[in-house]
Amino acid sequence: MSWNPGLEPGCPEAGKLDDIETLIVPRARDIGGFEVRRALPAPKRQMVGPFIFFDQMGPAEFLTGEGIDVRPHPHIGLGTVTYLYDGEFEHRDSLGTHQMIYPGEVNWMVAGEGVTHSERTSAATRRGESRLFGIQTWVALPETEEERAASFEHHGAEALPELEGEGKRLRLIMGRGWGERAPVGTFSDMFYADVVMEPGAMLPLPEDHEDRGVYVTQGAVEVAGESFEAGRMMVFRPGDAITLKAGSQGARLMALGGETLNGPRYIWWNFVASSEEKITAAKAAWAEGDWAHGRFTLPPGDDAEFIPLPG
Repeated sequence: MSWNPGLEPGCPEAGKLDDIETLIVPRARDIGGFEVRRALPAPKRQMVGPFIFFDQMGPAEFLTGEGIDVRPHPHIGLGTVTYLYDGEFEHRDSLGTHQMIYPGEVNWMVAGEGVTHSERTSAATRRGESRLFGIQTWVALPETEEERAASFEHHGAEALPELEGEGKRLRLIMGRGWGERAPVGTFSDMFYADVVMEPGAMLPLPEDHEDRGVYVTQGAVEVAGESFEAGRMMVFRPGDAITLKAGSQGARLMALGGETLNGPRYIWWNFVASSEEKITAAKAAWAEGDWAHGRFTLPPGDDAEFIPLPG
């Protein structure tokens, strides 16, 4: 799909520096030779719209026989969004889902009242050297949806709206923006997009979303002449007209945001909820480990091990 010329920026070159409400420099951690950079939650920002967790995975390279092994673990009160630039994951969950994901596709697992899943590099990929680079986010659910039944959606790259032209390419992963709507089911008003920009290209952000942010994964973008390099998340003030300009090497970024929820969320381990009581109940259910009759079950085909409750 071609870029809509009506979406070209009509505002000043790249906004004003005071349009940036929060600048987040993610903290990096090594999980066995694989680096993850976490932008959300941050000390000054728990969420951007409904996005409560934002991790950059890699880029990483694996030797033959190596890969990622995230053992089965539980979630409540959120939806996980997996989107890859490079590599693959093999996803299994307690709903019986067995789904590979490749670059440009999206996995959307809604935990609701409870789900268990694992993510691993497939046996086929381990037969040779491989790479992995992508973004995983959690979307906090509205309070009325926190205890809904768990669900899973997968959408291929060809199903996601794509806009291209004027030196940029945008794939809308979730929600609505730039005159398009993604097919992924959501529970609050939001947007989430993968954007690739050539040097000097400009991108206007939607003005009709309450919260808006961008995370730079490659290159750099400029706001009012100041450059923000890869590994930076900027959160912008509501309502301001914002246009991003790619730096001299171009840029790749994730644009995200949407409607804010009715209040902050409690986060403990892999659980998100509007009350501490819901977190406590989920902790007890996972610690009990009654996979046959309890709240949580293990993924079929990957039920020989699991991550114990911390502490």
